[in-house]
Amino acid sequence: MKTLQASFVCLLIVLSTLVSCGPSERKKKDDQPRRIEMLFLGHALEHHNSRVYMPILASALTQSGINITYTEEVEDLNPENLALYDGVIIYANHENRFPEQEKALLDYVAAGHAFLPIHCASFCFNESEEYVDLVGGQFKTHGTDTFTAKIVDKSHPIMQNFEEFSTWDETYVHDKLANDITVLMERVEGEHHEPWTWVKQFGKGKVFYTAYGHDERTWSKPGFQNLIKEGILWAVDDQVKKNWAEFSKDIPTLEYKEMANIPNYEKRDPAPKYQLPLTPNESAKLIQVPSGFKLELFASEPNIINPIAMNWDEKGRLWVIETVDYPNTVRDDKGSGDDRIKICEDTDGDGKADKFTVFAENLNIPTSFTFVNGGILVSHAPYFLFLKDTDGDDKADVKEVVMDGWGVFDTHAGPSNLQRGIDNNIYGVVGYSGFKGNISGENFDFGQGIYRFNSNFGNFEFLTNTSNNTWGLGITEDNSIFASTANNTHSVFMGIPNKNLKDVKGISLKGSSKIDGHYAMLPITQNIRQVDVFGGFTAAAGHHFYTARTYPEKYWNKYAFVCEPTGGVVHIAKIEKHGAGYLEKDGGNLMASSDEWVSPVEAKVGPDGAVWVLDWYNFIIQHNPTPNIDRGGYDAVNGLGNAYENPLRDKSKGRIWRIVPKDASDYPKLTLDREDSKGLLKALYNDNMFWRMTAQRLLVENGNTNVVQELIKLVSNTKVDALGLNPGALHALWTLDGLGVVSSNSEAMEVVKTAVKHPSAAVRKAAIQILPKSDSLDALLLEANVLVDNDPGVQLAALIYFSEREPKEEVGQQLFELSRNEQVLADDWLAKALCAAGSKHHKGFISAFQSANPNFEMGSTEKNQRQAVGLDDSQWKTMLLPQFIEDAGLQMDGIVWFRRNLNLPSDVAAKSGTISLGPIDDSDKVYVNGELVGATEKDYQANRVYRIPSGILKEGKNSLAVRVEDTGGGGGIWGKKEKMFLKTGQYSVSLAGDWKYRSGIGLLQKCQKRFCG
Repeated sequence: MKTLQASFVCLLIVLSTLVSCGPSERKKKDDQPRRIEMLFLGHALEHHNSRVYMPILASALTQSGINITYTEEVEDLNPENLALYDGVIIYANHENRFPEQEKALLDYVAAGHAFLPIHCASFCFNESEEYVDLVGGQFKTHGTDTFTAKIVDKSHPIMQNFEEFSTWDETYVHDKLANDITVLMERVEGEHHEPWTWVKQFGKGKVFYTAYGHDERTWSKPGFQNLIKEGILWAVDDQVKKNWAEFSKDIPTLEYKEMANIPNYEKRDPAPKYQLPLTPNESAKLIQVPSGFKLELFASEPNIINPIAMNWDEKGRLWVIETVDYPNTVRDDKGSGDDRIKICEDTDGDGKADKFTVFAENLNIPTSFTFVNGGILVSHAPYFLFLKDTDGDDKADVKEVVMDGWGVFDTHAGPSNLQRGIDNNIYGVVGYSGFKGNISGENFDFGQGIYRFNSNFGNFEFLTNTSNNTWGLGITEDNSIFASTANNTHSVFMGIPNKNLKDVKGISLKGSSKIDGHYAMLPITQNIRQVDVFGGFTAAAGHHFYTARTYPEKYWNKYAFVCEPTGGVVHIAKIEKHGAGYLEKDGGNLMASSDEWVSPVEAKVGPDGAVWVLDWYNFIIQHNPTPNIDRGGYDAVNGLGNAYENPLRDKSKGRIWRIVPKDASDYPKLTLDREDSKGLLKALYNDNMFWRMTAQRLLVENGNTNVVQELIKLVSNTKVDALGLNPGALHALWTLDGLGVVSSNSEAMEVVKTAVKHPSAAVRKAAIQILPKSDSLDALLLEANVLVDNDPGVQLAALIYFSEREPKEEVGQQLFELSRNEQVLADDWLAKALCAAGSKHHKGFISAFQSANPNFEMGSTEKNQRQAVGLDDSQWKTMLLPQFIEDAGLQMDGIVWFRRNLNLPSDVAAKSGTISLGPIDDSDKVYVNGELVGATEKDYQANRVYRIPSGILKEGKNSLAVRVEDTGGGGGIWGKKEKMFLKTGQYSVSLAGDWKYRSGIGLLQKCQKRFCG
């Protein structure tokens, strides 16, 4: 009995210890088959272009079961992050000291991990003696040559499966060589034998170094790739290598065969071949997810085919659109097709769907849907359809057309991404197929952009136009709106609805802006096939944010997921606040594959907090342009959906994946009941935005005002979380608004008024947006100082509010005072909104302006002669031409002036000539020595070639000035270098290169010019 009692006590102690331990303390034993995980530290420089060379290496090693995660942030060398990886590769020129990160790296390697400094990494942290000792030596000087480094230690394990290779590279000479390195290879030059590749032990860890690697001529060599692979396999921990060896046993070998109908837009030699498809399990072996995560299959063919959109109901069940009709089976009867919407359920809790119910069928290219009014609204050009099950059998028995007029010219340019907004409206995007029709008695005609309407399918508003075909929409937890477009603009922020800019002269009618901070995506296969924007985003889809708390904190409300099916990746767009707007940075990939069939088309957070990914799984993902002999390699036929016909388009496969943290606890299954008000109120502060939005929708649809008092309590809660959010208060506010009680219930009105001073900026912004507009509430907002709120997003909401109000002297005066704030003037969104609001309240603005500038003569303006020969442009910035101004980092629409000086010889002076600049987007005026020689209005394609009359050109310095006006989308002098020249007689000089530039008159100056003469 005593023994039994003692055993029981010991068991309780063990159990209590396990319960009290955090996830890091209960770290699972690392003994399962898996890939090797390497962190690659590069830099944001074109010299030693790590951003270009890393994907070459990653593509080569992924087939061997080695993952490479890329970063350019030295700060990622911290203990918490390093713990996710088996080793670190450095290829960068981080020459300054980073003591904290250096120590973390040294400790990490000494603890038993792998370190692979490559080439220029031998000069990183170059004043750190400890780092130099870790590497085993330091770069000193170099020349260049084509050579073959010689193996000097053939017995070493790294050299067993390695063969010497010849390449052009820099001929590094090293200094400060450590006495404990083992040299494996030497570069021999005459009598000099330079250590070239070496290894060493560092504590319990291993270091591998090679001086190879200046540029792609070496990185693309199979010999170099194999050298790095063997270095990794030698340097990683023995248990890691054992796990890898077990995982690698059944990595599939990709098989190819010659096939017709494979476009070759890139004009590759040899031309692309047809990769045979893989089973889901085989394909999973070739998919990379971030270290610390795992990939799980939820469903696949034959149960799921060609999935294009997904969502979950209040029971947590997954609904999926399948479209085998896409892209070219466009039915003449406008609706009856072979596409379906399925409900997929996991009934036995094993993480895989085992029950599939067809909710609706005989559809024709549906593209998205959202839950509303007890059913779903489906984008199904030319219609929006409302489908509903009224008898509980999970099959739609109501089918109503609620909108008609969506374009069907191009099936990948129609409406998509329907989703519920925090403000209770339904949001969506559309591509260039656009819309032309009547909604609720009002005619609309618009192209690509973002729109919204209410849950009764009325009060339709086209919010903003976008720059090109649009298939992505994202809403943050604090209710900011984003989109993605297919071509070279994979992240867009919508700051101001177009309606607020409509009557404001001097600024463009565009309430959104391109914010993506990089061009390239990072695939892990070199066999990507694209029609244009080669290496970048040409089919970007989706922009959903991570809005749960299952992933690490860095993901929360900051990482958006943009699919690029042509590259087989789900890109992480790191969205950072920038004043009232945002900037995007490259966060790498959430998912990437070397299986050429993998084609992610949607990635979004599910009820479990994991990110779910729809994999179209198709070898042919491109839509148009239709290939021809010159562009694509063969003549194809254009189909009814404006996609080229191709028999290789697969109609039999599709996969749904979940990306789950390895240490995530089991997800407690949750179901909401629309009749359970208490449960719905509790879900309003769930840590997953999916459940909050679902609960808000059900509460609003129920229309039960008995919950108002509880909602008021939630709004009154002034706590904020680590992100400065109070989700319960935010969703309670919008639920009150959705129930229509703010104006009719005095307590509800009071709590919304009070919320303009809530500690959470998102709540303050919501209160401004919800408050009904009236004189008394105008005064309330002014008294609350919302125009000078410490959060620019709240300021922006306040300016938008006042841009919709009737003119008031006091408001105009406060707006003028705001216009004197340099931070506001420097913020593009605040300046634009201030101009819009100031335009509405211009009398007060002018009055305040006159008081502050008593000597200003109304109606006078100083003419700014930026084409003048003697203009001092020394403070202007420099831009390399030709290129779009947006690609150069100038995110604006409007006027940009370009200037440069040109020295001409005496024999061309006074002669006539020609100036050619190629295409300019959109309008231009071209001046030579202050004289206008040509102009073109609103033609972004025409080559600008203008005659220079005799007598204008002169010997020596000549001044060229170009006034460019961009009205939206891409802008600038964007053509080819060879199209930019000045020619007179036989003399010709290129104009491509650096030009000075300055953007035109600023927004506030434009407003002041308009208001004040």
